Amino acid sequence: MLELYKTDSITTIEDLKDFITVIFVIVDDIYQEVTPAYIKNRKNSKNSIMNDSEIITLSLSGELMSIDSKKAWLGYCKKNLKELFPSFCSRTRFNRTRRALYRTIELIRHSLTKFINLHYGCFRIVDSMPVYACKFGRARFHKTFTSYAPYGKCASKKETFYGFKLHSLITFDGYITDFILTSASIDDREALWELTDNAKYLTILGDKGYIGNSIRTELYSERSINLVSLKRNNNKIQLPKKLRQQIFKKRRLIETVNSQLSEQLNVPKVLAKSRLGLLARLETKILARNICCFINKFLRKSMDILKIKQLLFE
Repeated sequence: MLELYKTDSITTIEDLKDFITVIFVIVDDIYQEVTPAYIKNRKNSKNSIMNDSEIITLSLSGELMSIDSKKAWLGYCKKNLKELFPSFCSRTRFNRTRRALYRTIELIRHSLTKFINLHYGCFRIVDSMPVYACKFGRARFHKTFTSYAPYGKCASKKETFYGFKLHSLITFDGYITDFILTSASIDDREALWELTDNAKYLTILGDKGYIGNSIRTELYSERSINLVSLKRNNNKIQLPKKLRQQIFKKRRLIETVNSQLSEQLNVPKVLAKSRLGLLARLETKILARNICCFINKFLRKSMDILKIKQLLFE
């Protein structure tokens, strides 16, 4: 299906309605291919006011608009998107269905990434970012994620926080191919094993948090993964200067990606009442961003796939 977008595609998106229509077509095409029959044909699904593709599309669009309140977003859609969605289910039904479709959203993301991987080489960047269960001063009163969210440290921000870590593998132009969510106390090197569980024959660039001869040797021997990490300043053995400059240049990209995740998609804010709700929100946010990258690369033929805001606000 996705092969069609190489030759038969649009190059301009006029407004928000155009953008939502493009997202719906992509989501619905992949949904029909990857969704198991027991989900498509579940009880009373034919009597639903909104189908699964519509709910997923609206969820993705809301995340890209930086609207965390589902009540506010659905209210806007009911007033302004009647041409695209003639009928709307209740807000509670919408939220329950969105959470229940967590695995389906994950399947759509994997299918899109599988297609994307065919067009990328074997180089990735790895990094992590904090996801705050609550503000640090309220941590001892927090009850929702008590069994999941311990304290951890973020070296780049030089802070101790309470919550989770989002670990990502990113291509050299900014597409997120894999991610996992761990507790804040998990070491980045330990998380890298799970992050690369289905990966082989990669060269991964990491920062100083991924230094370690043992993990580098084991990754190479077991998965043919070459981990390249910057040495600490007090280390006698340093990488060649030109190689370090190239790594610094590529790793600057991660700052742009993390900025999009933080400022536009509000990833560091949990705003969920359960672990399933949190995972559903993350899957939706990452898929929303990945679809924008896909649109920029294959539909708009843009060399800079990170121009996500331009799709919505130009």
